[in-house]
Amino acid sequence: MIQSGQLFILSAPSGAGKTTLLKKVMQEVVKLAFSVSHTTRSPRRGETDGVDYHFVSVDEFKAMRDQNLFLEWAEVHGNFYGTSRPAVEKQLTQGIDIILDIDVQGAAIIAADKSVHAVSVFVAPPSLDELERRLRGRGTDNEETIMVRLGNAAKEMSCADDYEYLVINDDIEEAAATLQAVLIAERSRGHRLPSGDAINLDGGK
Repeated sequence: MIQSGQLFILSAPSGAGKTTLLKKVMQEVVKLAFSVSHTTRSPRRGETDGVDYHFVSVDEFKAMRDQNLFLEWAEVHGNFYGTSRPAVEKQLTQGIDIILDIDVQGAAIIAADKSVHAVSVFVAPPSLDELERRLRGRGTDNEETIMVRLGNAAKEMSCADDYEYLVINDDIEEAAATLQAVLIAERSRGHRLPSGDAINLDGGK
């Protein structure tokens, strides 16, 4: 894959506040796009098709999978999730940095793909007790689902060492500042300005 932009992987247990964190950072960092995943799960209250996810049927998802149209895909909590390969490739070649909001399964798939260079960031809650409080507080899941999510969270957090960066989302402002610093630092490492533009040291000659 030819990349002018940088691909970022962002993973977190359900309820860690990743969505809120992403929204804050996306408002501050230019030339940064969020990759909208495809999923077979039903929309939650307030979610919009094409903005939060591309909501598709199981048959539609499997057809795309069989055509190799996903950069990665996984089954999570009984639903399928996948990242569109054509959409990601198009934005990266345009010099836009892309954030993938994917779970540890998807992150491992991309990490094993030697044709893709991605920077990985894991967002964790300060504790599992705090995560349980957040899951119960949002009031979208029943008791059985909450317990499943907590069990999965413990397994997911054990994978945090596989990521290049770890951000603890205890205070949302601090976590957002940390994630933004990671993005800017990676641009600098790639000889780009904080704006995402290439650094030109010859004065434009």
